[in-house]
This record gives sequence, structure tokens and C-alpha cells, in this order.
Amino acid sequence: MIQIFKKLRKSDWLYIAVAIVFIAAQVWLDLKMPDYMSEITTLVQTPGNEMRDVLLAGGKMLVCALGSLVSAVVVSVLAARIATDFGADLRSSLYYKVLSFSKAEIGKFSTASLITRTTNDIMQVQMLIIMGMQSIIKAPMMGTWAIIKIADKNETWTLSTAIAVICLLIIVILAIALMFPKFRKVQIMTDDLNRITRENLNGIRVIRAYNAEEYQQKKFDFTNNNLTKAHLFTGRVSAFMMPTIQMIMSGLSLAIYWIGAALINDAGMTEKIGLFSDMIVFSQYAMQVVMAFMMLVMLFIMLPRASVSAKRILEVLNTEVSVVDGNEEYKKSVGTGEIEFRNVSFRYPDSDTDVIHNISFKANKGETVAIIGSTGSGKTTLIDLIPRFYDATDGEVLVNGINVKNYKLKTLRNKIGYVSQKATLFSGTVRSNVVFGESEHNAEQNFVESVFTAQAADFVERMENGYDGAIAQEGSNLSGGQKQRLSIARAVCRRPEILIFDDSFSALDYKTDRTLRQNLNRDCDRATKLIVAQRIGTIRDADRIIVLDEGRMAGYGSHRELMNNCEVYKQIAYSQLSKEELE
Repeated sequence: MIQIFKKLRKSDWLYIAVAIVFIAAQVWLDLKMPDYMSEITTLVQTPGNEMRDVLLAGGKMLVCALGSLVSAVVVSVLAARIATDFGADLRSSLYYKVLSFSKAEIGKFSTASLITRTTNDIMQVQMLIIMGMQSIIKAPMMGTWAIIKIADKNETWTLSTAIAVICLLIIVILAIALMFPKFRKVQIMTDDLNRITRENLNGIRVIRAYNAEEYQQKKFDFTNNNLTKAHLFTGRVSAFMMPTIQMIMSGLSLAIYWIGAALINDAGMTEKIGLFSDMIVFSQYAMQVVMAFMMLVMLFIMLPRASVSAKRILEVLNTEVSVVDGNEEYKKSVGTGEIEFRNVSFRYPDSDTDVIHNISFKANKGETVAIIGSTGSGKTTLIDLIPRFYDATDGEVLVNGINVKNYKLKTLRNKIGYVSQKATLFSGTVRSNVVFGESEHNAEQNFVESVFTAQAADFVERMENGYDGAIAQEGSNLSGGQKQRLSIARAVCRRPEILIFDDSFSALDYKTDRTLRQNLNRDCDRATKLIVAQRIGTIRDADRIIVLDEGRMAGYGSHRELMNNCEVYKQIAYSQLSKEELE
């Protein structure tokens, strides 16, 4: 918990110092009021005093009360400012940390959990700062100061106050012991609820198509009910605590007045006024002591959940990234766009076996190399090693003769135009999606030409506002083929040295597929192209084809060569096209 607060800004520490001054002023003013109350009590009971003396003492009490109010408002404003700044900085730190994650780290935490940690967990820590800053500073200050003021009073009163404080501590310790394990489960269940909600929203069409609403509702209700039960448990413990604390406070007041009545009854006439005044003052100070502990109780109620949240945030921030920057930029590297795999093997984190085994090949500048194989043969994993979404376990992946691990990630990825297996678009416009990210070339200038190259101009020009037409979140207002073509246009627009297509033609009809590939060969003839595909028709014209079978290279060569000497490739080919079509 302490570690996370080290991320406060320097200006926030200044605000904290100012807040401490105002909290001290507030405590001093609050503890000064019982003195004026004692003065008023003495004035009222002593014959011969004038009304103006009572009003003067009352006026001083009013000034103290107003001063305390102003101090409390200032502290609240400062606490809100500190918590807001801290939350904004923490969200930014988490966001940029997650952006630096490779696929391995994303898989470790899951998307739903990372969203919860960036929102709900940070909010818990923010609330602790807002509610707890006064408590953690004010409560010890007020409690200690009040105890000092009543220490020289009647021992019986002091003992009754001590017993009340001990009872409060026992209640708080029991409550924390009961609630802390539940708070840990609450955050995990919030992750699950987030995950299920995302699944339902993303898969709503499939759910409706299969009439699976009831099944999904049961999944949601199960997690939701468990979360509700956990919240109810912690709420009931809190609901039990507050009346119990109120009862202790009322019991302490009753004990002080009962003891005071007995002392006054036994005292002589000259001592009765002094004892009565002491009783009033002591009851006020005793309430201040109990109030200090009540504030600590409120803090301790929030602390367990905030502590769990802080730990979850630090887990992300302290995670070591497996893919790190190299030392050199290599902007003017020789052999533009050349890719080479040298005895490359790869296994996923926490896996005992390799998914890619000893792969070696070379793609020269301007060549088209295709990768084909059955589902799960490692095609996507293989090309993910080039932009370093993962790093190879063994062997070397080289771009322009340089190991990709030696590149700065920004420099390496600026050389690559990547089209993912799932076409990904962002809310905005056609232009903002195609002219996306950084580029060493003028992407804006290449924008329209890239749309034409990707065979997307026909539907883009029919959209309202044309090239500035609106794109909904995840491209939900476009078809699968339209999204794929805009994704391809985005990659082409960068004019990269290397173009990677991960099964990016699957939603296109054969005519569009063929025309698009012809456009790529014409407009991107200098770029090296890697194409992962399932259709023979998409890859048969490639310069070389890599055939993968269970992570191993089962064949390597042109379409004609593979038809003659690679049984795996022949089986794939004949399962899609007839012998006449293949010839």
C-alpha cells in the first residue's frame, strides 16, 4: 500500500503539507470549544456575572466552530484534488504499462481484469485518499490531544473512556478479520462479471442466433449473485459496526454523567460547580476521543478493499515486460524489407512443448512468401515473431540482416504494415482509421491511393461524407469484407518495407481477392509480403510457399514444386480445388 503512494506528484505532497496545517487548525479549534463551554458553565452558575461575559464566550465558540468549518472545507477540497491527480496519474501509468505488454503479459492478466484494475481498483484507492486523508491525519492528532487534556481529570472518568476505546478496537479488529478475505474475492468476481458482460455484448448475434439467452443469463446471474452475496456480507458487518459504535458512545456519555452525578452528590457545596464544569468538559473531550476512533474505524472499513486494489494495481505496474527495446534504431539498414528465420523455435509461456520447431527460410525484398497449413499449425504464431508480439525461444528472426531483438520496437514496427487475423477498426472516420499511427512516409498523401489499392473505394465513396464517413466502434456498421479491406488499406498507407497479412483475405470473394492481390503486386512491388491464408487460390501465385504441419516445415517452394513433392500441400490443394483447376 505504501509503495503505491510513492507515485504521488511533488505538488501533491505540497498539498498534503497544507492540508496537515489546516487539519491541525481544525483539531485545535474543535478542542478549544469545550474550554469555552466550561467557561460558560462556570459563568452561568456563579452569581454576579454579566450576560455580556456569557455572550463573549459564546461568540468565541461560534468563531471556533466557523473556523473549524472553513478548515474542514479546505481539507476536503485539497483531498479531492490530491485524489483526482493521483487517480489520473495512476490510470495513465497503467495504460502505458499495458501498451508495453506483449501478448504473453496480456494473456497472463486477461483483458477483463486489466479493465477492472484500470477503473474499479483505482477508484477504490481514490476513495481511500478522499475519505482517509482526514481520518489518518486528524484522528491520531485529535485522539492524542484530547487524551492529554483529560489525563489529569478524574481517574474513574478516564477509566470509562479507556474501556470504551478498547471495546471499539476489538470491534474493528473483528470486522477487518471478517471483511478482508471477502474484499479480495469481490475484486476477482468483478473481473468475472466484466468478462461475462463483454462476452455477451460482443457475441450478442451468436447468442440470439442459437437462442442461448437463458444459458448466458444463468452464467451472468451466477457470478452476479456471488458478487451480491459478498457485498451483502461486508455490508452487514458494516451495518453491525455502526450501531455498536453508537451504543458505545452513548454508553460512555451515560457513564460519564452517572459517575459525575455520584461525584457531585458526594462533594461539598464549594466543589459542586467545579465538578459539574469538569464533567461537561470531560464529556466533550471523551466524545472527541471516541470520534477520533470512529474516523479510524471508517478508514479501517475502506482500507482492506483499497489494499487489495492497490496490490492488484502494483501487480500490473511491477510486471516485467518480456519484449523490451533494443539498443539501436537502424533507420538506414541495408537490404530493405529482407526477412530471415534461422532455426527458429517458439513455445508459449508456461508451456512445456514448442509450438514452432526449427523453422528456417528467407524472404528477399519485393518477394511474396505465403504460409499455409492446418488450423493450429502455428501460422499466426510464426508471423507474430517478426513485429515481436512474442520473442523467439530459440534461433534468430532477422529483418534486413539484423536480429529483431536489437531494434528499438518503434523503429522495427515502423517498417511493418500488419493486418491481423481479426479485422480491427476504431470508432472515428474512414480517414482516421486508414491514416493511423506513425509513419516514416506521408500517410495523408497516400490515403486515397491506399483505399483504391485495397479495393475499398467502391463502398467508401457511397458512404455519407465519403472518405470522412463515420466508422462505429469495432466497425460494426461495416461488413466483414469491408472491414478487412480498410484494414489492408491502413497497412498499405504506411508504405512499409514489409507487409504481413494474417488470413486477411478470408472474407473477400474470389474476384475481389484476386484484384486486390494484383493491386498489391503493382502498388507495393518494393515491399516484402508475407501472406497467411487458408485458400490455395490466394497463395498459389506467391514466389514461395511455406507449408506448416504441427509447427514444423513440411514443405517449401513454389506452388508447382509443392504439388510435386509435398503430400501435405497436395492434400490441402485437392480438398479445395479440382485437378483441372489446379493445373
